[in-house]
This record gives sequence, C-alpha cells and structure tokens, in this order.
Amino acid sequence: MADQQGQHGAGPRESLGYEQARDELLQVVRQLETGGTTLEESLALWERGEELAKVCQRWLDGARARLDAAMAAEEPVEE
Repeated sequence: MADQQGQHGAGPRESLGYEQARDELLQVVRQLETGGTTLEESLALWERGEELAKVCQRWLDGARARLDAAMAAEEPVEE
C-alpha cells in the first residue's frame, strides 16, 4: 500500500497497517460515543476516524484485488 498517507500529513501514523488503523479507529469511536469532549475535539476525532476508515478500506481493497488476481490465475483457460 504505497499511498497510505492522508492529506493532512499526520506523521508516522500514516503508515499504519490494517490492524493498527482498525484498533485506533475503535478507540476513536469509543471516545465519540462516550462524549465529554468539546465540539472542536469531537470534530478532530471524527476527522481522524474518517482518515482511519479510508486507510482500512485501502487495505481491504488491496486484499480483495490480490485475492481476485490469485483466483483468476487458478481458473482454467477456456478454449
């Protein structure tokens, strides 16, 4: 996944693997559900959650493409 970087360039977090991004996304969701944050903090959490969801989706899309390619390579060629 070469393009794991978000537009805001948040540093080393951008090279997260799927599991890391998913775990951080779960933490963000818990914080939002718990409440007790200011509007500004909630908006920042929401934005980070959106970025993390995109990272996860890119990983899943890449995995799906690899599976599809592997399955297509195994299919017999019709003549």
